[in-house]
Amino acid sequence: MEKAGFLAGEKVLVADNSNGSRFETYMIKEEAGSGRIMIYGAASYLAKKGDEIIIMGFELADEEIKPKVVLLGKGNSMI
Repeated sequence: MEKAGFLAGEKVLVADNSNGSRFETYMIKEEAGSGRIMIYGAASYLAKKGDEIIIMGFELADEEIKPKVVLLGKGNSMI
């Protein structure tokens, strides 16, 4: 969350590349360094463990925004 600039409670769009689903949810902070990316509640029916997902955050601004891209590998470690 920190590297991507997400905040707890922030609304995000999740795209599941493994099954094609897309859904909105919000960020919940997990234990730092745990490598866990969890999907809770009703959204958990739209993605399963091992799926490749993209988590997108958006913001409104008066100036151009430079996107942040964080790529994760095995065990959700940063590439």
